[in-house]
Amino acid sequence: MRGASAVMAAGTLFSRVSGLVRAALLTAALGSGAKADVFNVANTIPNMLYILLAGGVFNAVLVPQLVRALKQDDDGGEAYTQRIVTVAALFLGAVTVVLVAAAPWLIKLYFHHHSAAQTASAVDFARYCLPQVFFYGMFVLVGQVLNARGRFGPMMWAPIANNVVSVGVLAAYLFHFGSSAVGNYSSRQELLLGLGSTAGIAVQFLVLLPYLRSAGFVFRPRFDLRNAGLGHTLGLGLWTVLFVVVNQIAYTVVTALGTSGSGRHGTGFTIYSNSFLLTQVPHSIITVSLATAMLPTLSARVVSLDPRGFAHGVAHTLRSSLAIVIPFAALMPVLATDLAHALYGLGASAHQYQRYGLTMAIFGPALVFFTVQYVVLRGFYALELNKSVFWMQCLVAAINVTAALLLVHRVSAEHTAPALAAAYTLAYAVGSVNAYRRLDRRIGPLRTPLLVRFLVRMAVVTAAATAVAWAAGRGIDTLWPHRSWAEAVAKDAMVGALDLLIVFLGARLLRITELTSVVDSLTARLRRA
Repeated sequence: MRGASAVMAAGTLFSRVSGLVRAALLTAALGSGAKADVFNVANTIPNMLYILLAGGVFNAVLVPQLVRALKQDDDGGEAYTQRIVTVAALFLGAVTVVLVAAAPWLIKLYFHHHSAAQTASAVDFARYCLPQVFFYGMFVLVGQVLNARGRFGPMMWAPIANNVVSVGVLAAYLFHFGSSAVGNYSSRQELLLGLGSTAGIAVQFLVLLPYLRSAGFVFRPRFDLRNAGLGHTLGLGLWTVLFVVVNQIAYTVVTALGTSGSGRHGTGFTIYSNSFLLTQVPHSIITVSLATAMLPTLSARVVSLDPRGFAHGVAHTLRSSLAIVIPFAALMPVLATDLAHALYGLGASAHQYQRYGLTMAIFGPALVFFTVQYVVLRGFYALELNKSVFWMQCLVAAINVTAALLLVHRVSAEHTAPALAAAYTLAYAVGSVNAYRRLDRRIGPLRTPLLVRFLVRMAVVTAAATAVAWAAGRGIDTLWPHRSWAEAVAKDAMVGALDLLIVFLGARLLRITELTSVVDSLTARLRRA
């Protein structure tokens, strides 16, 4: 599993770096305020709707089912997979057509405090971007077919193609139209940004197709769906769909609240989402890679009735993920403003990057809780306890929405994004503890004493590294009290490298193998890449 995780982590690393370049160019072109929100919300809706309509089923339900078909069906799961792809393509195609027609009504869910011109642009952007629903769905479906066959790398590397297309589109936008954080969009600007974004998602899907053939799968449509085993899959998917519905309702509320704070001096959806994007980098590189590689293994443990092996897989993946996430989360408050300056401090956002600091700092600890929740839920999915996952997510969503509503209405527009980040942190703090305790009771001990000892050692190493990083940062602040963009980048690099060095040396000293083994595997893979 570690080798597969290293392949995915390396791919995700390059993908996330190129994604951050895309985000930096986007803020340079459009800023971080209301104008940026118009495009960013419209471009986010397709992903939200894909997740709402099919993403949960594709991500969490299909892998265990595909693994079972591969192991138990006489044809190695070929017919089952053909039927799944056929049904998914028809469903996603029909849904996409309906969504494009419904674009004006969809936009009304998120825009309540914008001008008529901004709302009209958001509708135009949505029409250009909503075909992404089809391409998102087919990308994830094909990627999961490859994962079930042990081909983990392509799905993690493919988003780089999307980011390359997006970077090219944004470079063309800056060349032709320049940068501006105010004003309305022209029809040519809407066409370039909207269709360019959709083209990136389409390319991301298309680059996976050659890998399907090399994995031994050639798609042929099959419509003999009766008594084909899809009923069990759809039954499991029902609870996953309900899970996603609850999650997306919460995200819709958060998005609407975010756009309400995106005035001239406020912190709105763009600042919230860009801060979230940055703090998700270690999660995407490490946790998603480990958990994705773990899920087929856990499903196989369930089939072979091996609860001890199952518990060991969950516990080890959790510790390995936290070994990376905890130091990063602790460093976020130290470097938040300078990271925002480096990533989002150019062009139209050159005077808006300071608004990111507090939101990014709050998202640091949220990342730790989210990681625990994410890994533990993979265990529930492997056990096909999707109903339990739904009720646990109801708790998280209820806390997130309630806290967001209470906090946002009690703070100024300047603190809208930090309030939303605080609500998110509280929700996942409660949710992660609840999920861990329930899985521990369900499958037997998750080796909690071992986890506690690991966390104590990680706390010691992280505290030492963060203290030194903070002191070094204060020293640099004295030398460069008013930093340029290049000096902010230099501070990030120096303080970040110092922190990582101390963390790694401390892990070696205290024998935190969960950290050292992940780092060794990743660096070895990067050297060969």
